[in-house]
Amino acid sequence: MRLFRILGFVLLFCSVAVLAKDNKLGIREVGRVTFDTQVRVGEAVLPAGEYVVRHTMEGQEHIMVFQKVIGKQEFKAKCTLVALPRKADRDQTILETETNKPPVLRELVFGGDTAKHVF
Repeated sequence: MRLFRILGFVLLFCSVAVLAKDNKLGIREVGRVTFDTQVRVGEAVLPAGEYVVRHTMEGQEHIMVFQKVIGKQEFKAKCTLVALPRKADRDQTILETETNKPPVLRELVFGGDTAKHVF
């Protein structure tokens, strides 16, 4: 019985350690976003549609990978993480618009995260 208790504590500790490691930046690694029109993100122009968004690291650089759900096109853009004053209560997309040009994605926030992605 004592062995099972020790194994239980070890399993619990390992689970907590894995979960803490995955969210050390205060963000989810995978999210979803939908654009109603084409949008410029960094140097790329993304067609309208739904995207799975993954936060990755390339060396010390933060990279957002936008993968189109239908069509499987993939686009990458550098981002900077900026801490939020409190946990985001909802998803938020901040676009900058210019006349006769596609909107530019400036910020992306996923509900539950404690940091936003700034492009």
